[in-house]
Amino acid sequence: MILGKIKAGILVFGIALFMTNSSFGQSDNKQERKAPPTFKELIEKMDANEDGKLSKEEIKGPLKKDFAKVDTDEDGFITEEEFEKAPKPKGPSRK
Repeated sequence: MILGKIKAGILVFGIALFMTNSSFGQSDNKQERKAPPTFKELIEKMDANEDGKLSKEEIKGPLKKDFAKVDTDEDGFITEEEFEKAPKPKGPSRK
């Protein structure tokens, strides 16, 4: 009788330990990181007047904030060449 309770206690403790340990591990179903969009993808999504360039009015998201940094010739448009030479954004810092 006592031996059965000890075995049951060890089994419950082992299961609890296993469940706790696995819950602290990294999740396998995290959303995969997306690669930054290519210039072609941006043109397809944002080039409203279909001129092959992106104006500040057409752009959305983080690129709009850094428009002046990317538009190196200051003509009011981002071309493919300017986009390719643009500084890459830094990811969120880890603490």
